Amino acid sequence: MISWRKHYKRGLIAIYVLLSTSASIYAQGDAKNGEKLFKANCVACHALDKQLVGPALGGIVDKVKKESNLDTSWLKKWIKDNKSLRESGDKDAIAIFEKFNKVEMLAFPNLTDKDIDDILEYTTNPPAAAPAADAATAPDTNSVAALEMAQKQSMNSKVILISLIAIGGLLLWLLLKLRQLVKLQQTEELAGLNASRAVSFGDLYRKYSYVGKGVLVVLGIFAAYGIWNWLMWVGVYKGYKPEQPIYFSHKIHAGENKIDCQLCHSSAKYGKVSEVPSLNVCMNCHKMIAEYNGKYIEPGKDKAFYDGEIQKIYSAVGWDPASQQYTGKTQPVEWTRIHNMPDFVYFNHAQHVVAGENAIITSYNKKNPEAKIDVVCKACHGQIDTMNVVQMANDFTMGWCIECHRTTEVDMTNGYNKEYFKNLHDKLKKQYGSGTKVTVAAIGGLECGKCHY
Repeated sequence: MISWRKHYKRGLIAIYVLLSTSASIYAQGDAKNGEKLFKANCVACHALDKQLVGPALGGIVDKVKKESNLDTSWLKKWIKDNKSLRESGDKDAIAIFEKFNKVEMLAFPNLTDKDIDDILEYTTNPPAAAPAADAATAPDTNSVAALEMAQKQSMNSKVILISLIAIGGLLLWLLLKLRQLVKLQQTEELAGLNASRAVSFGDLYRKYSYVGKGVLVVLGIFAAYGIWNWLMWVGVYKGYKPEQPIYFSHKIHAGENKIDCQLCHSSAKYGKVSEVPSLNVCMNCHKMIAEYNGKYIEPGKDKAFYDGEIQKIYSAVGWDPASQQYTGKTQPVEWTRIHNMPDFVYFNHAQHVVAGENAIITSYNKKNPEAKIDVVCKACHGQIDTMNVVQMANDFTMGWCIECHRTTEVDMTNGYNKEYFKNLHDKLKKQYGSGTKVTVAAIGGLECGKCHY
């Protein structure tokens, strides 16, 4: 009997050890810390509930255990250096590489075993989302107090309306009484004279002809000025911000995420025009970002709205997020152009973005100390990183450009400019004094042929 109990006890201990060993796969790390590490290192290519560039990682420990009989030690080798694991001849590592289009996963040698345990714990047992606000704490709009408040507001509105009607009636009564008083004070002789008097417009004009002609001249001048002013502002669309077929928020991309302007508008640095980035540029990021998880949401919008706009990109380029492949079915996107330089004007972005970068930023910050800029693009396009919808921030008239050329100083700290414009600088010092500065106008910035050729 004692022997049987002893074996029974040992059996229970063995079962407990077995269960605890298998359970330890799921409870070896800190899920909260794992969530932070996952978002910092994995979220660009993986999600818990769906495939992105890589497979869905929700319950990945259990999956590799059931499908390939692999444990967490293999996962750690894969995460730290999957390339070395493949080169060692590991069949499972090679099979995963082949399955996901031979897209090589980044190596993470910086992650410790404890870090990976935390990440795996997060993929197995993600922390529950914060509970929604208790409905009991919400204000009860049907309570007695709420009804009484609504009745009071309705009564106040009625009192105000009745008071306004009474005041209007009183004013009308006063006007009628004043009219009666005026009629009483008028004598019979004066009343007859006013009734029989007839004034000819021709007599009145001949009597005051000079005044009339002067008024006509003034009106003519005002009319001519109005027409001229209207003509001068033809084609000036400051504040113009049309809706685009796919919503794009510069505030989210350039502001919240600090993406450099020239990452998308690369041709602005090397060419005449900045161009509208192709959707292939968008897919460099959105191939791995299928939904919006940012903290900033524009008033009137929600996460579903942003997710829908990302899906428009996928439809346009023919991208299937499920298979992570292009279908070949594309749709052109008809963007609405905002900035359009006239054909008779030559403007080179590279000349301003590269050669004039320091000079333009320095000059702008001197003239606008309360709204300094850190990127040369903002000098013309405004605070682009704060715009949800891009708008034309300046006039872009000839006078606006000339004023900039007259006030922007050439960067003489540049070794090339310092040597090339040395004689010009010395000449300006003799002509205007030692405090004179070399501006863009001084080096030909006002010559007609520079912009009109």
